[in-house]
Amino acid sequence: MTALSQLLTHLYTMTIVFLSLLLLEVVILIRSVTGNVTKSNKRLISTTQYLKFIEEKYPTTQYKNHLRLDSSDCAVCLSEFEKGEKTRTLKCKHTFHKDCLDRWLQQYWATCPLCRTKVLPDEIVANYHRLQNQVEYDGSDEEMIFLLSALHDNSLHRFF
Repeated sequence: MTALSQLLTHLYTMTIVFLSLLLLEVVILIRSVTGNVTKSNKRLISTTQYLKFIEEKYPTTQYKNHLRLDSSDCAVCLSEFEKGEKTRTLKCKHTFHKDCLDRWLQQYWATCPLCRTKVLPDEIVANYHRLQNQVEYDGSDEEMIFLLSALHDNSLHRFF
């Protein structure tokens, strides 16, 4: 009787696993079909293109002590500017280290770290972040088995 009970338990678990796989495959198929339609309408921007756009709009300059009267430190990293360092000055007249500002603009919505003035057009920023946040399933069965084992209290290791 216990053998029959174990067999039914295993069959039940296998049925849930296979139905879960089927459901995930359907979701992935729907996502890939609808994703291709939305991708054709909206142009995604890579990190290289995004940084190039920033460079075009706010060209890199070298810091010179005698030209800067307002602030002598970068508000992002809080260190002082030194002569010859690469900086960017925004339209709001705030100046930052080039690398500090570029990292800020890649991680957050493109605003000045000090006054929150918009630095880049919303469409450019949204297209960049859409590409960065995009998660794609590569079809790996190993990842799927790992995912399902976590979902089903590690009961898959008995079958595979």
